[in-house]
Amino acid sequence: MIRELKTLMAVAQEGTFAAAGNKIGLTQAAVSAQMKRLEEELGIALFERKGRAATLTQRGQETLKQAHVLLTLYSTLGASLSGQPATHRVNIGAIASIQRSLLPDALARFHHTYSDCCTRVVPGLSMELVNQVDAGELDMAIIIRPPFSLHSDLRWTPLAHEPFRLIVPTNAPGTQWRELLASQPFIRYDRASFGGRQVERFLRHNHCNVHEVCEVDELEAIIKLVGKGVGVALVPEAIAHSRWPAGVRAVTLGERTFHRDIGLIHPTSGHLSEPARALAQLIGEIATRPDNDG
Repeated sequence: MIRELKTLMAVAQEGTFAAAGNKIGLTQAAVSAQMKRLEEELGIALFERKGRAATLTQRGQETLKQAHVLLTLYSTLGASLSGQPATHRVNIGAIASIQRSLLPDALARFHHTYSDCCTRVVPGLSMELVNQVDAGELDMAIIIRPPFSLHSDLRWTPLAHEPFRLIVPTNAPGTQWRELLASQPFIRYDRASFGGRQVERFLRHNHCNVHEVCEVDELEAIIKLVGKGVGVALVPEAIAHSRWPAGVRAVTLGERTFHRDIGLIHPTSGHLSEPARALAQLIGEIATRPDNDG
């Protein structure tokens, strides 16, 4: 609720959701969603909406005064008696494959430099993480690039361009991807994810009929299932893979190869704290490092 109270103060100062969003680095829709959530949690109407203007109700004015008190107290949480400032927190979202690859190295380097800061890593699918960054709940997130244009208030920094491969058990007969898809059981990359939707479009556009036996979101789990001989799968050759594990071989898709783009999404730099900007820069440096082995 702290984030919503800060947004409430911005709306009261700026007079409209749009102006408040511009000030704190959120879209108008994200500000509106936060205020609706706050009204629902408190069980009162905070605003009288007339056109674009948002005027505080009597209860809203009382809540604003209380918010000032709460936020003042909140700003002192964690402070020592000697008056040292509270620890700064950076909230970062990340898809599963990134949490096991470049993120630990980036966080280790960050904490060696910013010993007075703490970080919180939030897992999730790319779409969920985009919404949380847009709503101001996360400072940044490492995701698969969405198949739609991002809002102008959000910045995209590319980190990796990962080709999809057909992975098969080492003893699977054949070297042609189309024949293998037609003859072998298929392990599907979860269609709720952006990467899974790319696989679905590839199969549809290439008129591939598969015998689906399993649908999984976790890439490491899919690779292990292929290694155990359960079936074949279309997965990205992620930056975490210096080599495929024993029991698995990769078949190229040739001219039909498609990719997933991994990147960092965050509000425009003017709305990031200095530690958050530093962490974003570290992530970019590690992702583009030639060896990329941590």
